[in-house]
Amino acid sequence: MNKLLGVSPRHPGLWQDIPSTSMGASSGNEITTMVTETQGRDELTQISAQLSQLSQQGRWIVLISPPNIGYKQMLAAAGVRMDRILLVHAKDEVETLWAMEKALTSGTSSAVITWTNSLDARDTRRLQLVAKSARAAGIVIESASENTNAHLTTSTINMQDSALSQTTLFAAVH
Repeated sequence: MNKLLGVSPRHPGLWQDIPSTSMGASSGNEITTMVTETQGRDELTQISAQLSQLSQQGRWIVLISPPNIGYKQMLAAAGVRMDRILLVHAKDEVETLWAMEKALTSGTSSAVITWTNSLDARDTRRLQLVAKSARAAGIVIESASENTNAHLTTSTINMQDSALSQTTLFAAVH
């Protein structure tokens, strides 16, 4: 029923001009893309210690469209304050990316984690633009089986890489 007509943008909220405001040290965050083969289970386990620290700040940790992978138990076991978790269930990719953009720029979140099948070049570029005004760390967990993008941007992290430094994921938030 939701068919695209002509060349209208897929993300109406994302394509509006973002006002440039001075946000101090928290501006210019990158949105990290993690390619997963475990629906994000391994990736969430790796960043759960940082999420625990961020949850102590009193700001939201937003999970957008997480699969049923036992994330509640993983986060609770890592010491994440469960009263600081905001769960968003989006009906499609358009709503998923719109919710991510709003959560990143709201100023009430410390981390925004989104599960998605894959991002096309236009979605990736738009998220790069949103990252300039983001007030939170952004992570996109992309399914490897659905990943049809031949290109991986410089902010993409392959979780198989042993040189991953988790502290760099959240360095801009502190």
